[in-house]
Parts: sequence; C-alpha cells; structure tokens
Amino acid sequence: MITRRRFLTGTAAAAGGVSLLRGVIPANAQTISPTATVPLAQPGRDYTPTITPNNVSLPWKIVDGAKVYHLIAEEVKHEFAPGLEAFCWGFNGRVHGPTIEAVEGDRVRIYVTNKLPAATSIHWHGIILPNGMDGISGLTQPPIKPGETFKYEFTLRQHGTHMYHSHHDEMTQMALGLMGLFIIHPRQPKYRVDRDFAFMLSEWRIDVGTMRPNPNEMTDFNVFSMNARIFPGTEPMVAKLGDRVRIRFVNLSAMDHHPMHLHGHTFRVVETDGGQIPESAQQIETTVLVQVGSARAIEFVADNPGDWPVHCHMTHHTMTQMGDKFPNTIGVKPGKLDEKIRSSLLPGYMTMGETGMADMGTMGMPVPRNSLPMMGGPGPFDYIAMGGMFTVIKIREGITSYDDPGWYRHPEGTVASLAAADALRRDGIDATATPSKSDEHMGHHHG
Repeated sequence: MITRRRFLTGTAAAAGGVSLLRGVIPANAQTISPTATVPLAQPGRDYTPTITPNNVSLPWKIVDGAKVYHLIAEEVKHEFAPGLEAFCWGFNGRVHGPTIEAVEGDRVRIYVTNKLPAATSIHWHGIILPNGMDGISGLTQPPIKPGETFKYEFTLRQHGTHMYHSHHDEMTQMALGLMGLFIIHPRQPKYRVDRDFAFMLSEWRIDVGTMRPNPNEMTDFNVFSMNARIFPGTEPMVAKLGDRVRIRFVNLSAMDHHPMHLHGHTFRVVETDGGQIPESAQQIETTVLVQVGSARAIEFVADNPGDWPVHCHMTHHTMTQMGDKFPNTIGVKPGKLDEKIRSSLLPGYMTMGETGMADMGTMGMPVPRNSLPMMGGPGPFDYIAMGGMFTVIKIREGITSYDDPGWYRHPEGTVASLAAADALRRDGIDATATPSKSDEHMGHHHG
C-alpha cells in the first residue's frame, strides 16, 4: 500500500534525481527547439569567426531560411610540410575538410557529393539531430555511392566544438583524412573572445618514401599533425597583447590521446565536446588532455609577449618519420667507421644519433624521397629541435594587424645566454666541479 509518506518520499527522491541530472546535462544542449525559427546569424556581427590555421571555413549561402553548404569528398594530394606529400582523402580540395561554422538555432542544409572511388557517409559527431541525419552508413542511411550527392538537413540545437567524419569503413577513410571541424557558436554568448583558433589533431602512418597513408596501421604511427600539417609546416597563431584567446582542440586520431601544452601562460578549460563547463568547475591548467574522439576548448588572456610553443607533450608526437624505427646509437663512438664506409660503400655517410636526433636536420644529410628529418625547422637563434604536433602562438604589443609579425625581438637582457666568467665567480659557481654526495646534505646559505 502506498502511504502519503511513502509517496512524498518517493516524489522527493525523484525530484532529487532530476536535480542531479540537471547538473550533468550540459547547459548548452537542446537549448533550441528542433522546430524553432530564428534569424540566421552573421559572422563578425553575431560571433567572432573561428580561425583554422592552414585551413579555411566552408562558404555558405542562405536559401529558403537555411544556411546551405556543399562538401565534396575527393582524393587530394596534400602537403604535410615542405618535403612530405601524400595522396589523402579530403573535402573540397583540402585535408582535412574546411571548417563548418554556424550558430545555434541555424537551420543547416549540407550537400555531400562523393567523388571518391568508394562509398562513404558523413557523421556529425557530437551534434544533437534527428536519427536519420546521423550519417551511419547502413544503420541510419544508405551509403553515398561514388558519383552520388546526399542532402543532410537539421536545426542546430546546441553550441560547442564538434566535428564531422566518415562513418563508412572508418578505419580506412578516417586514416586517409576524411574529417573536419564543425563549430557551432552560441546564439547569445556571455562574452566574445578576440581570437578563436581551432585544431584537428590526427595521426598517420606514411612509410618513408611512399605517397599514401597506410590505413591498416593500428599502433605504430609516425606522422602527428595539427590541421593535417606538421612542424615546420604549421602556420603560427598571432594575437595582440591583451587579447582574450580561445583555442579549440579536436582529436580524431586513431589510437592516441594528446596532452596539449601551452607555454608562457595558464589557461582555463572552458568546454568539452559535451558542452560548456560551468565557470565554478573550470580548472586552471597549462596542459589539457584531449582524448580520442573528444574536444576541449581553452581560454586565456595573451598577457605575456613572445613566441610561445603549443604542442603535444607526448614526446614522440613531436617527431617526424625519420625518427621511427631509427636504431639506438646513443653513446656510440664510431671512431673511423664513418671514414671506412665513405671510402668503400657510401660517399657522404655519417653516423647519426650518438648524442640524440636534434642535429639530423642541421647537418643537411640527404633523406629518402618524400620524407623529412626526424625533427626541426629554422628558428631565430638556431634550428628548432621539434617536429610533428608543434606550432607557435606569437603575441605582440603594438601590432595593427594579425599578419605574421616574424620572430619576437626580445628586450635586452631577457634572453638566456652563455654565462660570463665574472658572473660565475661572483655567484660561486665552478662549472668544472664534480658534485659529491656531501653536496646533497648541505644546507641553504643566505648571505
């Protein structure tokens, strides 16, 4: 028998459960009715357009109250960096595809034309929409056969950082690059940032000297990219001193998570692929882990001028092909081996890697056709011994445009440099001394 007391207790528990669920469901989910009609938003006027370094946003037009986009899936000869190209699959002549930008409440109509040699379909990852528009080949729609054009149409009921990608033979088609970013701006933002950047993180297996990614690779990747580019082919971000900056990271790598690290600043993690994080729950970090199939957005004030790296902190993700399967020669002393090999077998031969791989690019050793040294590109002081998933944000005071301002000019006395002998003597530093165990127990002396 249900008593009044039991009823009230059960009702209170149910209400508490609903309250708890309200705390879990993202605040930006389903804020717009699927049948609502709202004015179509315009870039600049209603939102700060997203910048996709080394890529562009997909053009659109308005027809019968909807924003109309056209994606063309096709094979693309793509450059990852000067010296490394591959035949990939992309959209509209780009790898990855152009960024789709819209605003919550917009009605979008997206045509997808398949110019690939295989069937495909497009999944709108993380976006709330009718089941028949989800893009799962064989489950929610027929596959898009070569030569066919399909239409997807739905109202955007949320805002956030999302993505689109093939959902037909994913292992092959995503490994070849068939993906892109889908940014949905809020209809009524609480504030606007000055600079809004977006990166697609991905990984590839491109064997040295070949011209096509290997889609059968499951664990051993050797090219790690940001917007399908690798350093030194990554385009820098530029911000003015004092700008409020947002950087969006989306990870559609096959297997690897990416801890993305920003130098010179702390930031707040403001958004996941599930929605905006309440301000009270936003963590202050310098590194954010972007898991496979997920998105993270960070924000910070660019208050520290300079050229600051942004990179994955998995150390092998900031290398390039020629570091893969390279024999370990750390500590090897070749003696006269190089001379013997050059005289009898390979003119120009040089043993590499006995002190690491940073010198591989500076030595100018020839590498196989269509491949790159393990790491590096020219910098303002020397060769930058980084590669792969690495780029730079250039923060400047007094600039009037966001064109690349060149390398940072450091104020006098603010660059680490060779220590002078008089400074070493003044501070009691003997650079020739060998530390002893007794040094570990010495107390701090304050003179």
